Amino acid sequence: MTRSSRLLAALMGAGLLVALPAPSGASMEQPDVVSDNPANNTPVLVDTDPVDTTALHVDAIAQADGTLYAGGLFDAVANSPANGGQQFDRDNVVALDADTQELRRAFAPVVDGNVWAIEATANAVYIGGAFSTVNGVSTPALAKLNPLTGAVDPLFDAGFNGGRIEEIKLVDGRLIVAGKNARKLMALDPDTGRDTRYIDLGISDPVPNTRGGVTIFDFAVNPAGTQLIATGNFLTVAGEPRSKFFVADLGANEATLNDWYYEPLAERCATDNPRRVANLQGVDYSPDGTHFAVTATGQIVETASDRNRTVCDAVGYFDLADDTTPEWINYTGGDSVWSTAVTGAAVYAQGHFSWLDNTRGFASKCPEADLAICDARKGVGAIDPETGMALPWDPNKPARLGGKDFLATTEGLWIGSDSRRINGEERYGLAFMPLL
Repeated sequence: MTRSSRLLAALMGAGLLVALPAPSGASMEQPDVVSDNPANNTPVLVDTDPVDTTALHVDAIAQADGTLYAGGLFDAVANSPANGGQQFDRDNVVALDADTQELRRAFAPVVDGNVWAIEATANAVYIGGAFSTVNGVSTPALAKLNPLTGAVDPLFDAGFNGGRIEEIKLVDGRLIVAGKNARKLMALDPDTGRDTRYIDLGISDPVPNTRGGVTIFDFAVNPAGTQLIATGNFLTVAGEPRSKFFVADLGANEATLNDWYYEPLAERCATDNPRRVANLQGVDYSPDGTHFAVTATGQIVETASDRNRTVCDAVGYFDLADDTTPEWINYTGGDSVWSTAVTGAAVYAQGHFSWLDNTRGFASKCPEADLAICDARKGVGAIDPETGMALPWDPNKPARLGGKDFLATTEGLWIGSDSRRINGEERYGLAFMPLL
């Protein structure tokens, strides 16, 4: 399948073993900031169509039993020169040895559209996205695969007719999936795909002047598996006003809406772009479950009174014990931030920004008077969770749109994006930053 046809399908679908991340979905705690020098053995995405200039990208990363799974939009991947440099056809999902980073040759499913979400266990790999078939089998938006071969599990059927899955987490025996499908946030039986009705929150009403309808963009679950935070395009949850963000408690028998809500999250940013008005994007809990980070697009507001209050083109950090004020907001000065990982040592963020600590910037610029304050950061950066200011970590990762996923492990930090290089080294789509 050509890259153009894959993109069309996506649009139509709308050794040492590296330890696993926290099973609930929160990022793993790390003792320090990772290196800014990427590992050398990581495979790279390969351009196979010299005419098609569509950017390739990795949008989802998961790990289980020493295997790293990555999904996105691509049709070929090459091992690093250290692993032989061979190129392999891989349609939108790939597996590699998490230690040596060599491709797993037996795992080669053919997915006909963008993979936006992955969850992996020792016995199964769940993929979600904007696809219709896997290995020619109709399985719209969500599929369960054999972790060794990529074969489709015929006993798993969520019953979706289309739509798009944006995130997947396996929590206490429930497969929680979210996106633009059915009830937007659902808990499925991980064996059959049947909706358990454990989550029935009535997520509804798109934000005015937006495109795409009601959608969950991202969610995270706290380390205890007792609470969930989510962003998206909606106004109402469980009959209560919850524009673009909500917190839900995961009880023994059902999920219920939590009272926590920071009211300025409902406010508009400066943009009129219908794809950016619903501005809140990536979320992650702190490893102790007491705080969370949320990222945003939307164009930063020009009004001085709204600075340090609204999360627009920024990363916001909040205490779950206080919904009246953020701990801090770190602004880019006018560029989107898509994803985040909170590891205790740092709050990592990525997008297509050029700055952090750019409180007064607008239209992607740092004011000349603030150049000594702004910190130049291309595509990725790390923020001190205590001070809210950029850490010295600066691997410089220029991006087109920007990266959509991180995965923290005991060995380091995986970064998935559309960037071709990081810290001057070729790492198209996927990079691993080791802990020293």
